[in-house]
Amino acid sequence: MQVTYTIAEEPDAPSAEKGRMLFAGETTFVKGVVAMDGLPPPDRMEVCFAGRSNVGKSTLINALTGMKALARASNTPGRTQEINFFTAGEEHYLVDLPGYGYANAPLPVVEKWQRLLKQYLSGRQTLRRAFVLIDARHGVKKVDDEIMSLLDSSAVTFQVVLTKADKVKEAERAKILSQVKDALSKHPAAYPEIVVTSSEKGWGIATLRAIIATLV
Repeated sequence: MQVTYTIAEEPDAPSAEKGRMLFAGETTFVKGVVAMDGLPPPDRMEVCFAGRSNVGKSTLINALTGMKALARASNTPGRTQEINFFTAGEEHYLVDLPGYGYANAPLPVVEKWQRLLKQYLSGRQTLRRAFVLIDARHGVKKVDDEIMSLLDSSAVTFQVVLTKADKVKEAERAKILSQVKDALSKHPAAYPEIVVTSSEKGWGIATLRAIIATLV
């Protein structure tokens, strides 16, 4: 059956309020993990964020939580080399995965990150959804397809979040969305809604908050 990929709409009032309440409380950094035995107890629902280096992942997490310095934004792609855990409310973890597609990192470091990423995605039962961030200026690249294939094989549902949508004109954005939808059609674990965001303009933030807050 052909899956139709649509743009996630703004949430209804109850869902929007649930999302607002989840992120209205304190969001706290728990720990950075470099090996599976360092993971915190799987005692709450978690969602993770994955994306190429410089896709705006830290900035998006900061926008979601309303805390400008929670996740470290850096001008040096690939700076985040750990799986970083944050609490959101009483029942959620937000998990910031290492950026991938790092051109300047030494090969052994890259291989270590990739190994940890695979272990985490395959072995974390409390993981409800992965959000794969795609830069609206560039669309899906080969390295994104690779991470999506990893999520397919790990049986982890993932949802694409288009970042920096304010940086491209509407006509160009439509072309990128078409390319993204075509790429997603090859991945059985892809959730059929794309969230279009701009951390700078606030686009899609309420939608993403509501999605996270209403996951079961």
